[in-house]
Amino acid sequence: MSERLIDLRSDTVTRPSKPMLAAMSAAEVGDDVWGDDPTVLKLQATLAERTGKEAGLFFPSGTQSNLAALMAHCARGDEYIVGQSAHTYKYEGGGAAVLGSIQPQPIENAPDGSLPLEKIAAAIKPIDNHFARTKLLALENTIGGKLLPAAYVAQATQLARDRGLSTHLDGARVFNAAVASGKPVGDLCAPFDTVSICCSKGLGAPVGSVLVGSRALIDVASRWRKVLGGGMRQAGVLAAACLYALDHHVEGLAQDHDNAAHLAAGLAQIDQITVQSHATNMVFAQIPEAHCAPLEAFFKERGILTQMLYASRFVTHRDVSRDDIDTVIHAAKQYFAR
Repeated sequence: MSERLIDLRSDTVTRPSKPMLAAMSAAEVGDDVWGDDPTVLKLQATLAERTGKEAGLFFPSGTQSNLAALMAHCARGDEYIVGQSAHTYKYEGGGAAVLGSIQPQPIENAPDGSLPLEKIAAAIKPIDNHFARTKLLALENTIGGKLLPAAYVAQATQLARDRGLSTHLDGARVFNAAVASGKPVGDLCAPFDTVSICCSKGLGAPVGSVLVGSRALIDVASRWRKVLGGGMRQAGVLAAACLYALDHHVEGLAQDHDNAAHLAAGLAQIDQITVQSHATNMVFAQIPEAHCAPLEAFFKERGILTQMLYASRFVTHRDVSRDDIDTVIHAAKQYFAR
């Protein structure tokens, strides 16, 4: 196996650079549970300002940030409307139901990742003791790498407000969405009451997410963060990495998007591979099932890490160069040419 790995499994696999590690080492710290870690406070204020919200709250993970947001919006026995493919429903262990006693009302996502407006409207329960109380609409941007259309987001969140619902955005990759759309991140966050933002995905920090919203909602989420075990002490060491990423890594997301497009074009040249979609930093490809495990092993022997399934996902990030993408395309062509 090659000593240097080309890891396309996710954009969570990035390693801190030497300048980021230096920023972490130099971080001024306090005790965040007591609310006096200056670097955490700076991170929370920075993201609140950039997103146009009143306050922010630092979490160890996006899963916990999303869950605390759901629990801040919804009480026991309430319900949130969410996409079948959404992270907050499908990939976070059922935390809303298991730990929050909140019922998810999943809706099948449209091909562009949106939830059809008529299905949202139909899913809202009447005020009746027979039903869970519908309290929240949760969307995701990007979702499967796809950017939700701005006009759709405006319509969906307006529908929610008209029906008395609050709104939450799983904005784990909202900076990818901002770069892809050419719009300020604050514009993408404006329609939502709360937004969860991951610093440990495309932005390249090792750990950390920030929930932003009104001061009142963040105060409630702060209690749930403590209950969920998310209260950290000298967390400024981690927050410093997130601040460094916000200052130095956002513009580089455009290169990740270009690399994904280049990868999609290269894989599309292989007869046995069907590129189903590519958007922002993700490529989804259909590979014959009989080739999934052998191709994954073939890649691994050449220092390329992937997760081959029937519909395989390749994720570009700041630790993958254009030359790396060419190496992957060449290896795929080699495999199928044997």
